Amino acid sequence: MADGHAMTGADALIHSLDAEGVTTIFGYPGGAIMPVYDALERSTAAMKHVLMRHEQGAVHAAQGWARVKGQAGVCFATSGPGAANLLTGIADAYMDSTPVVCITGQVFEHLLGSDAFQELDVISMAAPVTKWCIQVTQAADIAPAVAKAFYVAQSGRPGPVLIDITKNAQMEVCEWRHNRCISVPAYQALPKLDVAAVEQAAELINQAQKPLLIFGQGVTLSGAESLLSDLLSLLPMPAASTALGLSALPSDHPCLIGMLGMHGHYAANKMTNECDVLIAMGMRFDDRVTSDLSKYARQAKVVHFDIDASEINKNVATDVAVVADLKASLASLMPHLKAKVYEPWWAQHNQHQSLEQQQVTVTDLVSTASDELMTMAVVVRALNEQFNDAIWVTDVGQHQMVACRYAKLKSKRCWVTSGGLGTMGFCLPAALGAQMAAQQSAKPKPVVAVVGDGGLQMTVQEMAVLKQHQIPVKVVVMNNEYLGMVRQWQELYFEQRYAETAIENPDFCALAAAYGIDNQQVDSHKALVSAITTMANHNGPYLLEVRVKKEGNVFPIITPGASVSEMQLSTVMETTIEQNNPINSGEQQ
Repeated sequence: MADGHAMTGADALIHSLDAEGVTTIFGYPGGAIMPVYDALERSTAAMKHVLMRHEQGAVHAAQGWARVKGQAGVCFATSGPGAANLLTGIADAYMDSTPVVCITGQVFEHLLGSDAFQELDVISMAAPVTKWCIQVTQAADIAPAVAKAFYVAQSGRPGPVLIDITKNAQMEVCEWRHNRCISVPAYQALPKLDVAAVEQAAELINQAQKPLLIFGQGVTLSGAESLLSDLLSLLPMPAASTALGLSALPSDHPCLIGMLGMHGHYAANKMTNECDVLIAMGMRFDDRVTSDLSKYARQAKVVHFDIDASEINKNVATDVAVVADLKASLASLMPHLKAKVYEPWWAQHNQHQSLEQQQVTVTDLVSTASDELMTMAVVVRALNEQFNDAIWVTDVGQHQMVACRYAKLKSKRCWVTSGGLGTMGFCLPAALGAQMAAQQSAKPKPVVAVVGDGGLQMTVQEMAVLKQHQIPVKVVVMNNEYLGMVRQWQELYFEQRYAETAIENPDFCALAAAYGIDNQQVDSHKALVSAITTMANHNGPYLLEVRVKKEGNVFPIITPGASVSEMQLSTVMETTIEQNNPINSGEQQ
């Protein structure tokens, strides 16, 4: 539509979203956003609205969309409880640098501050967990706010934004104009690349005899996957990923030695404290990666590449920092690097890997007797065999860590999980959004949603959306009848006092059937292989419940308070709860 056309603020919002290329919106209507929904109903724009069953599901679905698509996801909610229900997902998106544009309705401007029905100061609540948020009270300000929102959400280090629009602004008439936002005063989306810093980084890397490259989601967010692969072709050093960085390199890449952190791979963590140069790319040195900072990589020179200057020296002291878009940094770095091989260093890795293989991997992947339940790793291995190139989405808990360790990831942007906030309930709606994004590609990939019995029940209502829109997500429920990660901590650090972690579950297959979704339950490896084949070949959503070992544990584990090189490989305790009390670090698992 041509600029200058008179329309209501609600219509201006829909036209602005259309102008930004939005094709899919996840939301839930209510009184304060009714004019927007009416405008959407009347619109001829090619936008699909997906009615979620809870506002938290809407924002998680938008996250799943964004993580697969590489573009901002969009969600709608009404005022008051609707807006409040978005906040968990907004915080999750903020911590994981996911671009999401959230639009909420608000009461009439003249009612603001009067404790009107379903009035909530969502701006004050969202400000700490958004890149930018604004309350719009005039129709003429809606289009500029939308343009700015998409620019801020998607530029630089991505993140969520929120636009709260009063009902009068939605109903007033304005002249609609769309001007794409390309800059914002006092906001520098892309820091200027410091070439001298790049040269200093190259010098340290070239001197290294035992370099370790650790990378995070910043590689994916910058689109630097190919450059990372090129660097490792020139300098085939060991490389390890954060939980969010997985899929930036394919799982079978010869330099990838696994995942860092609390449940990461033994070699990846041990070599952090053995390398002479630690090269960090697009990661923020989260506490789950570093554990005790006083014992973290003290022997190494640290080179940190990141787009966000606030991450430099925040947790780990840096010898050389390159603050810029990672794709630009790597392109500048490559000509300064000198080819080298690291055979003694790889031999050191092989010793660590062999120990983990003997003490952890073999146990995880052992074939169970006919009367025993499977490990989660056996289930993931079976999924790998059937789904050759899939998008994996997980919830939070033991199954998440097992998937991190054993899922075979073939393509970029094929890994979606909740990292920084660790949000149970994330998986099902995020998988829904991921699948809808995947279906817009030339060769849609299947989406495998791996979820625990606890996390599924937090957003289980979104199965209705899978059925209504025939979204072919394959939901695999790992049912161990426990809140497994918390139970493991209770076993290891609280003398097996399983306080409120045993969970009485519904019949998940009957529940799926109630939603009209085909399903199956298995409790043996022999039945599992056939069931996964049936699920993979099913044309539509499917739920497979797998009964797994009730008291299975995820190893290795870094005991709370220990260093990354002090990994526990079994239930044999090396420290006591009195020495390392995890109470203060026991966030929702």
